[in-house]
Amino acid sequence: MTVQERLEQLRAEIRRHEYLYYVLDQPEISDAEFDGLMRELRELEQAHPEIPVPPDSPTMRVGGAPREGFVKVRHSAPMLSLDNALNEAELRDFDRRVRELLGGEPYQYVAELKLDGLSMAVHYEDGVMRQAVTRGDGIEGEDVTENARTIRTVPLRTKAAPWPRFEVRGEVIMTKAAFERLNREREEQGLPLYANPRNSAAGSLRVLDPSITASRQLEFHAYFLLVDGRYALPSHWQALEKLSELGFRVDPQRRLCRGIEELAAFCREWEEKRDSLPFEIDGVVAKVDSIEQQLRLGWTAKAPRWAIAFKFTPRQAETVLENIEVQVGRTGTLTPVARLRPVVVGGVTVTNATLHNEDYIRELGLMIGDRVVVERSGDVIPRVVRVAEPGRERRPFVMPKECPDCGGPVFRAEGEAAARCINTSCPARLKESILHFCSRGVMDIDGMGDAIVAQLMAAGRLKSIADLYSLTVADLAPLELEGEKARRRLGEKVAARIIANIEASKMKPLSRLIAGLGIPFVGERTAQLLARSFSSLDELMEAGEERLMQVEEVGPKVAASIRRYFAEPHNRELVERLRQAGLNFRSTETAPAAGGPFAGMTFVLTGTLPSMTRDEATRRIEAAGGKVAGSVSRKTSVVVAGAEAGSKLDKARELGIPVWDEAELLRRLGQ
Repeated sequence: MTVQERLEQLRAEIRRHEYLYYVLDQPEISDAEFDGLMRELRELEQAHPEIPVPPDSPTMRVGGAPREGFVKVRHSAPMLSLDNALNEAELRDFDRRVRELLGGEPYQYVAELKLDGLSMAVHYEDGVMRQAVTRGDGIEGEDVTENARTIRTVPLRTKAAPWPRFEVRGEVIMTKAAFERLNREREEQGLPLYANPRNSAAGSLRVLDPSITASRQLEFHAYFLLVDGRYALPSHWQALEKLSELGFRVDPQRRLCRGIEELAAFCREWEEKRDSLPFEIDGVVAKVDSIEQQLRLGWTAKAPRWAIAFKFTPRQAETVLENIEVQVGRTGTLTPVARLRPVVVGGVTVTNATLHNEDYIRELGLMIGDRVVVERSGDVIPRVVRVAEPGRERRPFVMPKECPDCGGPVFRAEGEAAARCINTSCPARLKESILHFCSRGVMDIDGMGDAIVAQLMAAGRLKSIADLYSLTVADLAPLELEGEKARRRLGEKVAARIIANIEASKMKPLSRLIAGLGIPFVGERTAQLLARSFSSLDELMEAGEERLMQVEEVGPKVAASIRRYFAEPHNRELVERLRQAGLNFRSTETAPAAGGPFAGMTFVLTGTLPSMTRDEATRRIEAAGGKVAGSVSRKTSVVVAGAEAGSKLDKARELGIPVWDEAELLRRLGQ
């Protein structure tokens, strides 16, 4: 047997054992025997560098070098979210709508367990995995191909498929056992614990080092099969069967339900049996089986009319409220947190729960020492929902007048539920403030993630947002990637790339900087309007409330928040340091053209346009003098509708408002 033949034999044998172990849970050999096959393959590949290693070799799962960032990729078709049914009555309402829209013709549902993870699309060419993309905003996601290669239930090569190219969509999850193991390791390393398996899976898939993803033992469960962005087979059930044939893990509990009674019974059955599963589920997904019927049922603006997510009832337990502490968030919001006597809620030990704000505590009549009911809603964030029994030695909670972390003043605006620390450099809010400042859509400093920021803060190199601009390659290169056992350094190449991203952020438009400052109630849209209305950040800083309220969409609450922010000495000091660092303080952003072809017109965008994003369409409309609104009303001039347009299109037709497609929009723009 030649070396080439042995290599191919080993790869085929390892792929078969991976499928048996990771997909079917039916191993035929021991872990030691499997490791022996992998070791032989790896050694043969290394000993014969003249023989190229194919991308679907099992050795490609171990993960390569850390990447510098993630590339955005547009999906072949939108990855839409589902509407929810929170109880059986709402599930039956969904069924009634389906029945009426189909005119009473026969139909059936495919019921699948609703996994609590992160959606991902995996693309194959000639049966070989080529690309994996996260859901993102449903229109664009992030290329996580190298990380996805490390997931054992993502086949690097599928069994024979009838299409040269196809796409598999599914959910990336972390099992309960893997989640517990990860948190034990983090506790031993003195790192903060993850809140739930879903967040852990999402974070593990998006780390820059694929070897970290490989260590997290993620799983991929498939539920959609597409060819050229369209359904591959005439029924959803057939597609699931085909996915199983191709070697993917598909929900083994799935059921074909002939009507609402069978569907409701399936939901009740798995609500009772959910704890028997090795992973978290938070409901059941029901889809009309026939693709032809799905297409006739269509979509609303946000979700398909042929599918619903039935959410399980939140799980509750009683325990004692031992104390209430206050945490400070990114925007300075002080949030009371319940410290509870440990209690198991749905298989998870809960010791903390959110109490939202001071008014919520007052409405519950809650005092420290009370026996309370704790709920895990959606199996994610526990919260206290009511007092079960007043405690014998009760004591009331009082919101502090000074920030518990920096000692700065706490302010609560009239009519607002939240109390806030207004010091941007408050240590408690600093980390989240920095992460927000660096995030996409703000200053877009790719690479400055949670782990890197935490290490820089621990080393004393980040005490303010402005400190980002004094960082050097020498500061970053020795840092370690989050959770990595091998203690691999970030390295000079990646460090230099991050420093370049920091430098490039200095030239971002003024609206990005305003959004990055973390002014309460000032998000991306308001920041853009402010940047259009003021020539510089200095002019904005000195503007009075009356002048601020002349800006479109800025009312008394937002104007007062802006004034309070710039009146705080710590915040003005931050602004001065950013000026010295060389950030752009001048506005180059202009209001919509006053005399363009769309002057005086209000547009609403709905659905997916063929060749441009909604942001790009908005920019073109505004450049032509038009205004883009979020909802349809009698004041709307035109609705621009793309694929899968929903309720906005329906309302436009009802009101007799003109509807354009993308081609008509471009024609009117003269493009």
